[in-house]
Amino acid sequence: MRLFRSLTLLLTLVAPSVFADDLYQIEMILVRQNAVPAIVTRSAPEDWDAGAQHINPDSLRTPSLNDEVEKLTTSNEYTVLLHKAWQQNLGEEATKVAISEGKEQFGQFPIEGTLSIKLGRFTDVDADFWVNQINTDGLVTASERLKTESHTKNGQLNFLDAGHLGLLIKITSLTAPAPRPAPEEIPD
Repeated sequence: MRLFRSLTLLLTLVAPSVFADDLYQIEMILVRQNAVPAIVTRSAPEDWDAGAQHINPDSLRTPSLNDEVEKLTTSNEYTVLLHKAWQQNLGEEATKVAISEGKEQFGQFPIEGTLSIKLGRFTDVDADFWVNQINTDGLVTASERLKTESHTKNGQLNFLDAGHLGLLIKITSLTAPAPRPAPEEIPD
């Protein structure tokens, strides 16, 4: 009986650290595929960021996928609309962040959306972005929408295709140990 109490106590001390959130760097590139006709949808809702946390400016990082952006830009097949990198804690509970770009007018941005990320065997990503056309009065007159869900692999650049809009995303753990280098020679 004493063994069960000790085991229970040990599990309660260890379990919270097993399920604790870890620090990750997220980098995303929102692109328009120029060869695919744009699909104009209803205007973005005013509550586009409902239930999402805004990225803390202190969490923003210098993007590292600049070579990929350069390739996309020079190919003329894509237009890069947004390129951001930030750090945040991720875990088994989904976290939803609001991302925007451009000058805010009446709560709307030229580019706005949310990204929900949940760790598991694969990382679940739910992206919902709006590319808005805003008139001189500051009102949204037309929008293009990217709405997609995907299971992605951490540490790799993943492409989420949503027709004429696409999202490149890379999620990298900042707390996991780096993989050991492969030996140059395999001993006999």
